[in-house]
Amino acid sequence: MGAAVPATTHGGEESGVRCFRGPNLSLPYRRLFGGQLLAQFVAAATLGSPEKSVRSMHANFVREGLVDEEVTYDVVHRHRGRSFDTLQISALQQDRLIAVATVAMHVPDDGPDVQTISDIPPIPPADREIIVGLLPWETRSVDDLDEPAAAPPHYELWMRTPPANDPGQYPAVAAYATDLTVIGTALRPLDGYSQGGNGTAFHSAVTSHTIWFHRPLRTDDWLLLRQDSPIIAGGRCYGRGDLITGNGSLVASFAQEAVVRFPS
Repeated sequence: MGAAVPATTHGGEESGVRCFRGPNLSLPYRRLFGGQLLAQFVAAATLGSPEKSVRSMHANFVREGLVDEEVTYDVVHRHRGRSFDTLQISALQQDRLIAVATVAMHVPDDGPDVQTISDIPPIPPADREIIVGLLPWETRSVDDLDEPAAAPPHYELWMRTPPANDPGQYPAVAAYATDLTVIGTALRPLDGYSQGGNGTAFHSAVTSHTIWFHRPLRTDDWLLLRQDSPIIAGGRCYGRGDLITGNGSLVASFAQEAVVRFPS
């Protein structure tokens, strides 16, 4: 799990830019996985502003990343404050920009703590364990995104990782997990299509992804990824979701847009 969030100092603070390097995960995937970039954006932001925690991140994926080349993350402070920092992070391979993120850092304040969400279902039993490609940890669901029969654009996935050596890695791991099943959720109303058809029945690529962290979280406790997609149109799909603990605490939310192209 630690390999999902590597980032080590590379130098370059004289110009106000901090640089970190993130080696790529070894995955059965033909291109650099966007979830890795999301996780490493969170890790780089935490290293760049260690006195604060990530409040939100908005990432745009510019072009496809190469799996055989490390990624360099250039971190620039656009604003420094007592409660908030704003960082701009560029992900580069050589001088080639592949993604860029704006990250808001925050020192939590005291105040009301109220949430309004629908009740969550019980954690599925062990016989509902599933394999989700690119998620190398325990996952359970009562639905199957590889099922091509039409269904409502809603999906719930429970996940739990092994404990991390550094609890500060958990937000990065959570960001990684939010990049996996939004497109499959958006495709559910289309009869005959499923998430497993990417690269054959259709082609897709995430264009932007946003995540908000509401409360501290751990991924070694059960987390529910609850997501829905209100629209697929114009060659794009959009989905949104929440991360909810097993006791019903909303800890993060996310949204994603992707290009989805079908053969004419």
